[in-house]
Amino acid sequence: MKLAKLLIITLFAPLCAGAQTLTVAECVDIALQHNSQITAAQSQLSAARYDVRQARSYFLPQLSLYGTALYSAAEGGYSSGSGLLPVVDAQGNPTGQFAGFPGIDLHYDFGLVYGGGIQLEQPIYMGGRIRASYQLARIGEQAAIQQQRLTTSEVVVNTSDAYAQLVRATELRRVALAYNTLLTELHRKVQAAVNAGLSTRNDLLKVEVRLNDSRLQLLRADNGITLARMNLCHYLGRPLIDSIAVDAALPYPDALPTRSDISIDNRAEYQLLQHSTDAAERRVDIARSDMLPQVGMVGQFGYLNGLDLNGTKMMHSWNYFVGLQVSMPLFDFGRNRSKLQAARDRYHQALADQLDSSELLTLQANQAYNQLSEAFLEVEMARATVASAEENLRASRLNYEAGLETLSDHLEAQLLWQQALTTQVETRITLYLTHLRYLQATGRL
Repeated sequence: MKLAKLLIITLFAPLCAGAQTLTVAECVDIALQHNSQITAAQSQLSAARYDVRQARSYFLPQLSLYGTALYSAAEGGYSSGSGLLPVVDAQGNPTGQFAGFPGIDLHYDFGLVYGGGIQLEQPIYMGGRIRASYQLARIGEQAAIQQQRLTTSEVVVNTSDAYAQLVRATELRRVALAYNTLLTELHRKVQAAVNAGLSTRNDLLKVEVRLNDSRLQLLRADNGITLARMNLCHYLGRPLIDSIAVDAALPYPDALPTRSDISIDNRAEYQLLQHSTDAAERRVDIARSDMLPQVGMVGQFGYLNGLDLNGTKMMHSWNYFVGLQVSMPLFDFGRNRSKLQAARDRYHQALADQLDSSELLTLQANQAYNQLSEAFLEVEMARATVASAEENLRASRLNYEAGLETLSDHLEAQLLWQQALTTQVETRITLYLTHLRYLQATGRL
């Protein structure tokens, strides 16, 4: 059997007949739909948007119903008594005449006073608190969006990593199966040669040692596939015993990006740092508003009933009033000033944290780029090594069959071929994962 035919049969034979085959994109979609962290991030974003609506409502007037009722047993009266009052002319001069005054006799009963109506309140100037609170809510919304991006990218990376590990385990099993097939064929030929007296028992034992080792590699590969499949099912929210297969066609990068493309401006963590600093600045404005005057307008329209005077209701009508309220804090033992200074210090702390964390994020991005460039080189070297190992195995097989090479050298050529294929699988998976982490480190995922 020729080597090319052997590779076609072993390397590309389906591993799990009847299993559902999923692509990496399909697995990521399933993971995003069933991940609890994604659900929590969506709820956080929804809550932040409601906070923005709430903060916006403070710019607008507030209309409400009100009602009051008050009962008092207070009652009393006033009596001036009767008598004569002097009469004056138009200039206020006494005329010498007198007029009879019957007197005043008043009696009041407070009793039950009640009323109700509608009230309209409109803030005019609150020291900048309303505007700063609205801006803070908007910052919270943007931070929730970035947090959702961050959570999504983590789910994508973890799911893709689990998928790649299953691809790796599957490919390594195919390599182990191809190596086992080569040794099985060689064992058959050496057994026939021993039976014909053309080879020694020692040669057969050498092949059997390598064949047993390949069987152990197959068992380890099967166990690796089982664990990798269970790990992927965990991220997909499926039972761990589900039978799924993967498509080996991972989206490998075509070319190495340039170092000038490294930027963290679009990274979710960097955006969260910026939003945290902006939020601290808005809290300074809110703390400052407690030291400034506040102006608001209020208006009411309603009905009022109560207060008897000599048996007659004094209040029994609809009425309205409009007023302007102004308040200015004067002295609070330094409470508001301390609150403002604390907010300023937290703002400066946020600035320092942003600078330090930005440098760490930049370092991570450059480290991810270096690992990606190394992975590209390793893939190229592995590709060249596989080509050399295949040619070496072909020549070794011909020389061994022609009696020009020992069995030990031929076994060594087979082992080198198997190791080259294993290294190629490892480097390809490493390239995919390092590219994925490079995209995450630069905010492109």
